[in-house]
Amino acid sequence: MSWIQKLYETYERASATDDSHGEKPWPLAHIVKRAHIEVIIDANGNFRRCKPLDRGESPTLIQVSEFSAGRTRDVEPHPLCDELGYCAPDLPGREEAKHQKYIEQLDEWNRSSWKHKKAVAVRAYLAKGTLWTDINNQSVLPVSIEDSQGRKTKIDDEKVFIRWRIEEHHVAPTGTWEDESLMNAWFEFDRSRNSDLGLCMLTGEEERIGKKHPRFIRSPSDGAKLISSNDDDGYTYRGRFTDSKKDYGKQTCTVGFDASQKAHSALRWLIKKQGYRNGDQVIVSWATSTKPIPRWFDNTLELFGIDTGESSKQEESVNSDTAQGFGIRLRNAIRGYSNAIHPTEDIVVLAMDSATGNQGRMAITFYRELKGSDFLERIEHWHKHCAWPQNFGKDKQFIGAPAPRDIVEAAYGPRPDEKLSKAAVERLLPCIVDGLPPPSDLVDSTTRRASNPLSFNGNGKWDKWEWKKCLGIACALFRGHHFDRSYAMDLEQDRTTRDYLYGRLLAIADNIEGYALYLSDEGKKRETTAIRFMQRFAARPFSTWATIELSLVPYLARLKAGSDKSAAFLFKRRQLLDEVMTKLDKLDERTSDSPLSGEFLLGYHCQRQNFRIDTKSASTDDINTQNVTE
Repeated sequence: MSWIQKLYETYERASATDDSHGEKPWPLAHIVKRAHIEVIIDANGNFRRCKPLDRGESPTLIQVSEFSAGRTRDVEPHPLCDELGYCAPDLPGREEAKHQKYIEQLDEWNRSSWKHKKAVAVRAYLAKGTLWTDINNQSVLPVSIEDSQGRKTKIDDEKVFIRWRIEEHHVAPTGTWEDESLMNAWFEFDRSRNSDLGLCMLTGEEERIGKKHPRFIRSPSDGAKLISSNDDDGYTYRGRFTDSKKDYGKQTCTVGFDASQKAHSALRWLIKKQGYRNGDQVIVSWATSTKPIPRWFDNTLELFGIDTGESSKQEESVNSDTAQGFGIRLRNAIRGYSNAIHPTEDIVVLAMDSATGNQGRMAITFYRELKGSDFLERIEHWHKHCAWPQNFGKDKQFIGAPAPRDIVEAAYGPRPDEKLSKAAVERLLPCIVDGLPPPSDLVDSTTRRASNPLSFNGNGKWDKWEWKKCLGIACALFRGHHFDRSYAMDLEQDRTTRDYLYGRLLAIADNIEGYALYLSDEGKKRETTAIRFMQRFAARPFSTWATIELSLVPYLARLKAGSDKSAAFLFKRRQLLDEVMTKLDKLDERTSDSPLSGEFLLGYHCQRQNFRIDTKSASTDDINTQNVTE
């Protein structure tokens, strides 16, 4: 029960501080519902007016009982704010049982020592029996609600949710969701009605035991629960325990009502404030002190805000040691968080998912508790070892690690299957939080997709930006999976492995043909042979290279017969081509036609980057960077 203990502690600290970064967790015995109409009455229970609520102002904190908070088909009224089917005695076709139970509960509250003047005013107004008539006369009904896509849906009058605002003399009108004294009065009254005590396994004290644990954890419509209710007619514990609802808690680990409410309220608050959503899957991390922590599931640019495309290019033009420069900036960013997070700070990472959507049971699929220093060290490890020059578009280029959502799309394509996506994200969590290398199948999948550039189609055309994005992610994952090999983000002239050299050869051939096509204006019409044969080259490099090399002959002749700049460019590229071929010829496996690993993408990408940042050469290099593959 460690997770619920940490959430309980978080609630206590968030409620005790004035600086909880905006909205606080819900108070006990309260939930947030979307109200549709606000009814304004005076302190004597006289109707003043009403108004419809738009989507932005409709979320309303309402008082609830333990059973009304999770009601489905049961007739369990809320104390004050509720649907017209409960509140309005003059609603045509209403269920008598709903209104009767609502009034009985409100009367019981008003007869107790915890009664409140606002509750008394609401009861005085309802005694007149004109709620539906008054609202209808204001031309507010029927009510239609608008979803996030702008579509409107009509609501039956019975389901229209009402909230109350009371106007008092010489006092600004306040709503029932804004009055702390009203909230406290309801909580104390609700506690007095439910006095079944038992041992709370969380606090170790005799407390009121929770019988119905909260819903609405991930969203206002979420009906799935982390803790099931005790029942003797379903399958929650049949065959395991013999005690019933009357003897609740004798054979099970029991949790107090207050502790359960606080833990679930803290979890809702954290998810809304800093959770990561992937369909029904939710991942949230927090410091129990409520201090802000890094959003570790973002990519490096979003997380630290370092290495924009312009700054990277400027630094690369001055200093080619990309890895060293990035490492310094990453350490500085981590140091900024370490100044705010104490090394012994408790950090929790929790992931939840449900197999049946918004109903039934919800499971904790991943849980870790770390100290602040370990947490920051794991984040630095991921963003350091999986760092690579990323190209997410013309205006979003950076050096760093991709986010899990980026990796999933790179591995399985845009809009992947939800189950596949959730499984992949779940498997990436230990890589970031525990410092493990990326899964080999995700590395292989991104490598295969990056090796097939022409499969990236957008509107019937080659989508080079999506391919570049996938290429950078594939390189980052391969580098992170083999971090013991210490791959550099810059071109390694002394690395003489077969796959790396073949990748360099492909980049050189791509650059030569691309430059020749650019000069003849054909570059706008088609891709180079290297790009078109890249997938085949990755599968059978030795035999495919012969085809690519033969296709270069007319372009070499064209450049040789061209201007002095073309001849100079050709001389440098042939010199580089011979240099790489010489290194490759010394390897015994050079003639092997076995498939290339993802290492060839590193060699290919680094060689391309080297062409781009080589500004110390002749002015022709400013032209040759206009490769058709760019």
